[in-house]
Amino acid sequence: MKHLKALNKYFWKYRVRLGIGALFIIISNYFAVLAPQVTSFIIDHVQKSIDDTRGVVTSVSQNHDREYDVLVVGFIDWIKKNFYQDSDLSKVVILCGITILLLALLRGFFMFLMRQTIIVMSRHIEYDQKNEVFQHYQQLDTSFYKTHSTGDLMSRMAEDVARVRMFTGPAIMYLINLVALISLSLFFMLKKDVELTAYVLAPLPVLAISIYYVNSIINKKSEKIQALLANLTTNAQESYSGIRVIKSFVQEKAMLGFFEKNSEEYKKNAIGLSKVESLYFPSMALLIGLSTLLTIMIGGYYYIYYPARMSLGTITEFVIYINMLTFPVSAIGWTASMIQRAAASQKRLNEFLNTDPTIYSLASADKIDLKGNIEFRAVDFTYSHTGIEALKNFNLSIKKGEKVAVIGRTGSGKSTVAQLLLRMFDVTNGRIELEGKDIRDIDLRSLREQVSYVPQDVFLFSDTVANNISFGIQDGNKIQVEKAAVEASVHKEILGFTEQYETLIGERGVTLSGGQKQRISIARALIKNHGLVIFDDCLSAVDAKTENEIIGNLYEYLENRTAIIITHRIFSLFHFDKIVVIEDGQIVEQGTHEELLSLNGYYTELYNRQQQQDSQSR
Repeated sequence: MKHLKALNKYFWKYRVRLGIGALFIIISNYFAVLAPQVTSFIIDHVQKSIDDTRGVVTSVSQNHDREYDVLVVGFIDWIKKNFYQDSDLSKVVILCGITILLLALLRGFFMFLMRQTIIVMSRHIEYDQKNEVFQHYQQLDTSFYKTHSTGDLMSRMAEDVARVRMFTGPAIMYLINLVALISLSLFFMLKKDVELTAYVLAPLPVLAISIYYVNSIINKKSEKIQALLANLTTNAQESYSGIRVIKSFVQEKAMLGFFEKNSEEYKKNAIGLSKVESLYFPSMALLIGLSTLLTIMIGGYYYIYYPARMSLGTITEFVIYINMLTFPVSAIGWTASMIQRAAASQKRLNEFLNTDPTIYSLASADKIDLKGNIEFRAVDFTYSHTGIEALKNFNLSIKKGEKVAVIGRTGSGKSTVAQLLLRMFDVTNGRIELEGKDIRDIDLRSLREQVSYVPQDVFLFSDTVANNISFGIQDGNKIQVEKAAVEASVHKEILGFTEQYETLIGERGVTLSGGQKQRISIARALIKNHGLVIFDDCLSAVDAKTENEIIGNLYEYLENRTAIIITHRIFSLFHFDKIVVIEDGQIVEQGTHEELLSLNGYYTELYNRQQQQDSQSR
């Protein structure tokens, strides 16, 4: 239950709705408990009239009328004043029937209002909580996403938030309803007959003990079920994303078997929870039936042997109270189950919401204008989730307007340079300076807004081509979009699409070729038009002709801009001010194309091998 304290801020935010809703619940139940009293009165009145007709001395005590609610007492006084002298008993019965109907209508009206306040409040809380979770997910750093699966994140945001809503809405409503109805019924029952009330409520301690025991079981099972559901969602999400790989390797049967195994585990635990929960309603029915039996048996005993103390109306009133309590008492188990499930789900949400991002802007962070002056000073970096040391004593100086190529084998640490410049990670040792200022002292949003970045792993959104290209800017117009597409050498192909720039490209760009996706990703970076541009091995999926065309366009675009091009290939047609060769996280060679060739080292070997491969492919 302590995990649900995180919801208090929402209850405070919607305190007016919650307070009014609680008031409507109380009013609704107030009208509900008046109906048994009117019923008790009319039965006693009919019995008295029958006894008077037969000449039998009535056994009904007139003091019973004073034990009703003040509104019922007023109604009885009005009946006595206007209709007691009338010999037609049917008028009194009809008036009481109309009154009971009116009380039912009033109760229903306020029940409608309570749902309009409490349930609507829960929808507002669900909306706020989903936004809070999504916003927090976006603030978490790259390391977090390397250690948590997408399916698990989706499950927490969808399934867990939905179960929490069942607490903030139905569970709260039924809990207040339960307390209000039991309190009002108990008050009037004690007011009418303390001893009979004690007998009638005797089964309740057994009920309380059984609820406590079953709830402890439900809580443990709920936590496990939510974790299994997250695994199931992860399994499904990965299968959908990798469906082409699954089909190409003919692994549909194997993946189905894996999913069935996880699904079977989830089903087994869910059925186990349902079996535990199924104990509630039979137990409630048994206890309610026992209370009703006690009411009739003990009330009947007093009516037979002590008629001055007990009337048929009182017995009827108590039976109605007991039956009125059937649903609220039965809902104890349901409500307790919802609360326990919500607590388990909120615990899972709190685990993420209480996770602070390791990459964030300091309160003293400055917004600076990036020109492209970059300095790596004795930088060491180790990936915390794998322990791989990506960079070691890395020193590199880049001046404004320089074009720098970073070359190396796969896993040499090239992409880490880009990740550190975007501050997706912080250096383990050393420092990175931009415009002479430590990157950690620069406002994070301002930093990333001023960097045009093309990632190695291209990701496109399930949207139009135009919206994917203009993703990094606000209010991008058609001219800007088309200009960026031309510079990325993808404009002509886009014009060949069915809807051209308004063509929907499918999830993760599934309808496009690898080269088209890369070039649209390049266009998305170029449209930002900033002074620092980083390309991370972004031409691996294009042919040599298209590569040369893009490089030609880039040469013009990158004039007066600082550019870092990370690649495993040598672009001999592009003039770089500096070429940096990385091996095992360290710079092993550095210089211009001609200077590196004269060293006859790693760069020369790579260049000769590439020339040989290019000649063979012609």
